[in-house]
Amino acid sequence: MKKSTNDQSYTRLLSWLKNERIKKGMTVRELGLLLDEPFQTVSKIEKGQRKLFVYEYVQYCEALGLDPKHGLKQLKNGLGSDK
Repeated sequence: MKKSTNDQSYTRLLSWLKNERIKKGMTVRELGLLLDEPFQTVSKIEKGQRKLFVYEYVQYCEALGLDPKHGLKQLKNGLGSDK
């Protein structure tokens, strides 16, 4: 079981979240306010410097108006290609 924040599948998931935030024209500060978290936390998550827990992932998706299933599908599809 991979547990690294450097795993390619996890990195793709974070990139997807960041790209969706940018597409919506939202800054890390704005997202931080929606999540009731410091913007530094959002920035660290997007850079892979801090783990994103499952319940945080769902909140992150909700704040961006995303269906969490889409990101999980991307994560699942990438799992076989990293080995």
